[in-house]
Amino acid sequence: MKLGSFLKTCVLFSFLFVAGTLYAAKPNFVIIFTDDQGYGDLSCFGSKTIKTPNIDRIAQEGRKFTSFMVASPVCTPSRAALLTGCYPKRVGMHQHVLFPASKKGLNPDEHTIADHLKGQGYATACFGKWHLGHHKEVLPTGNGFDTYYGIPYSNDMNHPDNKGKPRGGWQGMDILWNDPESTLTKWKTPLFEDEEIVELPVDQRTVTRRYTQKSIEFIKANKDKPFFVYLPHSMPHIPLYVPDEIRDPDPKNAYINTIEHIDAEVGRLLTALDDLKLAENTYFIYTTDNGPWLPFQHHGGSAGPLREGKGTTFEGGQRVPCVMRGPGIPAGSVCDELTGTIDILPTIAAITGKPLPKRNKIDGMDVSGLWKGATKKTPRKEFLHYTSRGAIEGLRSGDWKLLVKKPRQNQPKNRSPQIFLFDLGKDVGEQNNLAQANPKVVKTLQARMEALDAEIKKNARMPWFKE
Repeated sequence: MKLGSFLKTCVLFSFLFVAGTLYAAKPNFVIIFTDDQGYGDLSCFGSKTIKTPNIDRIAQEGRKFTSFMVASPVCTPSRAALLTGCYPKRVGMHQHVLFPASKKGLNPDEHTIADHLKGQGYATACFGKWHLGHHKEVLPTGNGFDTYYGIPYSNDMNHPDNKGKPRGGWQGMDILWNDPESTLTKWKTPLFEDEEIVELPVDQRTVTRRYTQKSIEFIKANKDKPFFVYLPHSMPHIPLYVPDEIRDPDPKNAYINTIEHIDAEVGRLLTALDDLKLAENTYFIYTTDNGPWLPFQHHGGSAGPLREGKGTTFEGGQRVPCVMRGPGIPAGSVCDELTGTIDILPTIAAITGKPLPKRNKIDGMDVSGLWKGATKKTPRKEFLHYTSRGAIEGLRSGDWKLLVKKPRQNQPKNRSPQIFLFDLGKDVGEQNNLAQANPKVVKTLQARMEALDAEIKKNARMPWFKE
C-alpha cells in the first residue's frame, strides 16, 4: 500500500473511531406523551383499578415525579410547551386547541427538542398525535423531526372541516365502544406519514400498537447512532378504541382497557430496548399532556387526590403523572419537587452538553440535578397557570398557589373574581381556601403573577400562519 493511501486509511479509521465514540457518549431519548391521562391512572400513582406493570417498571428502575406540571390544561398549548420549553403564550400557541380548519401552527423558527438533538447528529422521529398544526410547513418534519407517522390533531376531529362527527357525552361514547367498526364509519380522522395522508379514516383500534411498532422499527434502524423518539399517543382521549381481540365488551371498562393496552405497548418498547442492549444509555420518560376529561366518566380518567381535571387550573388539570429512567437516575426514587414539561428541553441540553441558542428566550430550567438525584431542591421556585384560552389565572410560589378566576363568558361581567389561595404542602387537594386569612400573600403573589405574564406578553413570538 502506498504511503498516501495508508495515511488516508488511517485518517478514515480515526474519524470513524472518533465518530463512534461521540455517538456512544450521547444518550438516547424516548418521550411518551399520552392524551388526557389523569394523575390517578397508573398503579404506581395509586390506581386500584388499572394495572400498569410496565409503566410501574420505569418507576421502579428510575424516578417517580409527584409534582410534575404541564403548562396548559388542554392539548395544543401543552404540547407546544413540552417541545419548546416555553409557556404557550411565549410562542403564540396559547389560545385553546387547533382544529382541522385552523390556519396556524408552531413556528418552525422555534427551537424544539428535535431541533436541538438533530443538530447533534441524532435521528429524530415523531409517532402519534401532533396537534401543533396540520399544514405541511408546521408538521413534525418542519419542526426538527426526520420522520412522522400519526394523526395531526385530536382523534375526535374530522377531516377536512370537522363536520359530521358523532355527538354525545359518555352515553355516546358507550355506543361507539360497543361498535368497534365505528372508527371507520363514524369518523374521518386522517393518518399522516411524513407530509401526506396515507389513511382516511385512520383505524383507531390499532393505532396505539402501530405507533409503538413504528418506534421500535425506528430504534432498530438507528441503534448505532443516537436517537430521539417522541411518542405522543392519541389515547386515552375520547373516543376510546383498542384492538378487537383485547376489547372488553363492557363500556364501563373502556378507560381501564385503553390504559392497560397502552401499558402493554410500553412493555414492547422496553423489551426492544433491552434486546438491543440500549436501555442503559436511554432516557425513557412517560407522562401526559393534561389531566383527565372527567365529564366522560368511565371514558375519562381519575385525578386521584387532586381537584378537578382537564380544562382547569386546579391541580387535577395540570399536575400529571411522570416516571422516567435513564443514565444516572436513581432506581426506585421519588421526587416531590416542582418541575414539569417546560424543563425537559433545557435539561436535555445540559445532559448532552450542547447549550441552547440564545436567540429565543425560554421559560424552562435545567433540572438534571433533580432527574439524577444530585440535588434535593428544585431551581424552579415559581410556576404560572394559564387557562385553556391562554388567560393568566394563577401562580405557584413554593407551596403557595394563587388562583384568580375571572367571570366566564356566560357570567355577569361585573362579578368579582374568585380568589383562591392554597398551601399545597398541606393541601394537595385544594380544599382549604386561605385567601381571606392571608391578604398580604394574595397581594404579593398577584402582583408577581401579573408582572411575569406582562413580560411574556411583551416578548411573545408569533406562531406560523397560513397565508
